[in-house]
Amino acid sequence: MSMRRLPEGYSISGVAADEIADLIAIDLAASQLFAGTGMLPDHELLDHVPADVFEAAMPGGHLFLARDRKGLPAGFVLTSLRGDTLYLDQVSVHPEHGRRGLGAALIRRVFQDAKDRGLKTVTLSTFRDLPWNAPFYRTLGFRELPRNQITDWMLEIEARQAAVMDVTKRCFMRRKSGWL
Repeated sequence: MSMRRLPEGYSISGVAADEIADLIAIDLAASQLFAGTGMLPDHELLDHVPADVFEAAMPGGHLFLARDRKGLPAGFVLTSLRGDTLYLDQVSVHPEHGRRGLGAALIRRVFQDAKDRGLKTVTLSTFRDLPWNAPFYRTLGFRELPRNQITDWMLEIEARQAAVMDVTKRCFMRRKSGWL
C-alpha cells in the first residue's frame, strides 16, 4: 500500500484480538454522525458491529485497522466474501480522526485486498444522499447498481436492513478492484 495515500502519521494493518473493544468504541462514535439525519432511529445509534463478527473476520483477513501516530486505533474496515465480490460491510472512522482521508485510505486498502484475492469487484450498500455515504463512494469510483443487477444475497442484506431503516433511501454500489 502506498504511504502517499495514507494521511500523515497513520498506518493500516490487521487487528489483534485485544483491540476489538476499541473497534466497538470507534463504531459507536462514528454512528453518532447519523444523529439528526433521520436515516436511523435513535436506538440504532447505540448499536455496533458485534464482537463475534469482528472475531470471525480476523482469521480470513477481512478486518483492517487504521492507527494514529501513537499506534492507537482510529478507524476500521470490515469485509466479507459475497458471491464473486468483496463486500464492504462496514467502514468506521472515529470522528476525532475524520475528514483527513482515513476512510478513503481504508477503502483503498479494500480495493487492493480484493485484487490480491483475485476478485474483480468491491460492493457495498449505503445511503444514497448522505454526503459521507454514496456521494463519497462515487469519488472513489463506485457506481450505483440498477435494481435489475441486484443479486439474491443483496436482497437478503436489504431485507435485514429494512427491519431498522428505510431501504428506499439506500443503494448498492460496485467498483472494480485494484488500486485507485
